[in-house]
Amino acid sequence: MRDEKNFKLTIEYDGTAFSGWQIQKNSRTIQGEIEKAIFVMTKQKIILTGAGRTDAGVHALAQVANFICDTDLEPDSFFRGLNSLLPDDIVIKNCEYIYDKFHSRYDAKGKIYRYKILNTKLPTAIGRNYVWFIKKPLDFNSMKEAVFFLIGTKDFKSFEGSGSPRKSTIRKVTRAELTQEKDNIIQFEIEADGYLRFMVRNIVGTLVSVGLGKLEPSDIKKILDSKDRRNASTTAPPNGLFLVKVRY
Repeated sequence: MRDEKNFKLTIEYDGTAFSGWQIQKNSRTIQGEIEKAIFVMTKQKIILTGAGRTDAGVHALAQVANFICDTDLEPDSFFRGLNSLLPDDIVIKNCEYIYDKFHSRYDAKGKIYRYKILNTKLPTAIGRNYVWFIKKPLDFNSMKEAVFFLIGTKDFKSFEGSGSPRKSTIRKVTRAELTQEKDNIIQFEIEADGYLRFMVRNIVGTLVSVGLGKLEPSDIKKILDSKDRRNASTTAPPNGLFLVKVRY
């Protein structure tokens, strides 16, 4: 006798060739590809719920999703079967049973995002889909000083993209760090209880303006206080952004 079970997936994907996570008509999406593969295995049309709806071109190291299915298949069967059916730019890193009421999005306590900037005179041919290339030298110390103003419970309306589905623009940022990595990479990492649409990319675009000397580090506080998107800078491109972890 079969009964409905709740399955939790941990997923890695290269978002370059996708129109984002969320399923769309006539577009290639991560949710759509996984749902099709599950249908092949179960002949059931399930709904895969992701912890976050990453945009077109954004990558994930450990996206979390869950689906409910009436099946005799074990998690290991889904793990092996999905990885054999899915395209090379999606990998199921783990599949497990989870308690019935688990919801990958609503139960999430926080998420970690990472953004990578390549700051050098020449772009890279290999790895170009995973960084934002900026030729002009960036003042790393000024950018690092600016990051300090992001930490805490604040109104991030100034960094919100249009069409953001939210009840409030208040978010709690528990960690925000800027580091210099090898091979001329500047890495920004942020952990918060939730994010507005394009919030991380809008923050990164504004930090780059600080690095280019167009803004002072303390201007971040003024931008936040203004609650006006027009005072922040351009949106950073999606290819440098990674969903690193979902915290429960």
